[in-house]
Amino acid sequence: MVQVFLYVHIIWSTSNRNRFLTKPVRVVLFSHMKKVAEEKGIHVIEVNGVEDHMHLLLQMHPAQNLSQVMRLLRAESTEWLNDTQLVKQEFSWSEEIIAYSVSPGSLQQVANFIERQEEYHLNKSFESEIEVFQKNDKQ
Repeated sequence: MVQVFLYVHIIWSTSNRNRFLTKPVRVVLFSHMKKVAEEKGIHVIEVNGVEDHMHLLLQMHPAQNLSQVMRLLRAESTEWLNDTQLVKQEFSWSEEIIAYSVSPGSLQQVANFIERQEEYHLNKSFESEIEVFQKNDKQ
């Protein structure tokens, strides 16, 4: 039996880059998102982020549609954050989403990068992070 998976690294930010995702919010939110994703047959390999954006590394089946997966996770997490009032103001995600395919040989490297987001952003901005991805994308 042949199994085919697609691996995708996805990045998105809070609306207006608001710094709503404090550490306590991230811990609960990311756990909730993983649970919801798994219930819907979406395998989250790694999830992490900082106050204004997040990263997901997903393992998808070819029949799964990335756009639908993103709509589901973003809409559900927005509704959940607003219902639970973990964020004291109205919460929403930015409309922009960045997604990169990941080769199976790079999975551990990408997972490690996502896991170390807090450390990475001690001295690097979101903009500089995206510039690195865009530069690597052109090579």
